[in-house]
Amino acid sequence: MSRVPRPPLDGLIDDLYYLEGASPYAWLTLPPAPSALLIVNLGAPFRIRAGADVETAEYADGCVVTMPTRAMDFSYPLRTRSVGVHLKPWGLAPFMPMPAAELRDRPVTVEQVWGRAAVAELQDRLATAAGPHEMLTLLEEELRRRLRETAGLGLVRHTSSVIAAASGAVTIGDLSVAAGVSSTHLAQRFKELVGITPKRLARTYRFAATVFAINPAGPIDWGDLAGGAGYFDQAHFGHEFREFTGLTPTRYIEVRRRFLRENPGHVLDGWPLPSD
Repeated sequence: MSRVPRPPLDGLIDDLYYLEGASPYAWLTLPPAPSALLIVNLGAPFRIRAGADVETAEYADGCVVTMPTRAMDFSYPLRTRSVGVHLKPWGLAPFMPMPAAELRDRPVTVEQVWGRAAVAELQDRLATAAGPHEMLTLLEEELRRRLRETAGLGLVRHTSSVIAAASGAVTIGDLSVAAGVSSTHLAQRFKELVGITPKRLARTYRFAATVFAINPAGPIDWGDLAGGAGYFDQAHFGHEFREFTGLTPTRYIEVRRRFLRENPGHVLDGWPLPSD
């Protein structure tokens, strides 16, 4: 189950969710998306592989993931149970004691961010809650309690919203002029609060919008898709696809179609995909 939190958290968070059950796949790949993630784990540890050059790490208490620039692989236990938060790109900043850029492509435990005692207390309260609805209410209250004023958040939030509304089809120079700040200042604020530059955020929004438009069950004209998304040519789109997912466009569709064949009736939303 999931739900949107009440104001003012709704300006930072897309949804709070509760997850319980068995995953139909051993590993799940999460390509870079314009969002951040916080998970409080209540079951057996899960694992994250944040790139081929990074060792797989185990997370018992949960994890915090700022907006990534490369695909990450998640492996859940046979039975998983957790509560989590899907945040807007800037949404983690008011809850973090460090700049987002320090955690870029480096998932950390919730304990490293909020401290062992605080996380243990939160886990105990969640574990003894009456049900998922009360658990999400407890998590929302915890986030509301930790909410703090964050310098530059209004600037980053407004600029990010403009980028999102245009699905990334914006000129960064125009954004800085409209915001009344230099491009250097804007980039620095984005690195502090989002972890990446406005240009990278725009690329991510454009790529995500393009992938969400793909129907893996139907025929695909890659040239039309690339052109419609504003890519210079199909080769440029293919390069972007490999950088974001680690797969070619055709291999991505093969993986999605194989999953649909092997798991009829299971809903896999438009972004995560089973790992090879």
